[in-house]
Amino acid sequence: MLSRISKQLFTSRAFTLEKWSFPQHGNYLLSRSFATQAAASNSVAQNHAAEGNSSNKIFASYSVYKGKAALSASPRLPTFAKLESGGVKVDRKGTIMLTFWPAIGERKYDWEKKQLFALSATEVGSLINLGPQDSCEFFHDPAMLSSNAGQVRKSLSIRPHTDGSGYFFSLSVVNNILKTNERMVVPVSSAEFAVMRTAFSFALPRIMGWDQYNNQQVGGITNSNSSKVLPHLIDSEWER
Repeated sequence: MLSRISKQLFTSRAFTLEKWSFPQHGNYLLSRSFATQAAASNSVAQNHAAEGNSSNKIFASYSVYKGKAALSASPRLPTFAKLESGGVKVDRKGTIMLTFWPAIGERKYDWEKKQLFALSATEVGSLINLGPQDSCEFFHDPAMLSSNAGQVRKSLSIRPHTDGSGYFFSLSVVNNILKTNERMVVPVSSAEFAVMRTAFSFALPRIMGWDQYNNQQVGGITNSNSSKVLPHLIDSEWER
């Protein structure tokens, strides 16, 4: 009896694999599963964007709360524009948005005094590539190529703990217009950084728009009458 049940199970499984896979592509079934999940996820995001309803926005950030400041990281997807020749192109590049808040008490933070720092794809790559004793630093200036260069400067440094137990995320913002100089430091443990590294690696092709190559027939892209598709609301790094 047991042998017959095993034979039936094997036959059923063999039929499933034969139906969905090809001999020369042994991982097709697994790939198809991931592709289906990705398409479903993209479809949800595009439906929310098409509706333009902020109550339908998906909020998925990773936050670290420490004694003197808090840090949150979340992806900001790119926007796309239609081409007159057909198809779409990335109109505005996506980022990983880091948000810092200063502490005003025990487990209390001043949400009104947030500071934003938008990591580009290359900057995300630098962060992902950090070793236990490595460090990196980024500088942003919204008026870099104008006569107002240097009026507002942001610098983000990521440096390792001396004992190798994590990193210090330090954000400095100098605003010569408002005569302010702010600095926030958030210690991030090795475990917390491991979560960031994994999440950022997952988000990287998506903020570049490369995930859309696997989902080019979605109605939100090919059938949209708007000049912009996937109009995700991207917080400006320079907004307070």
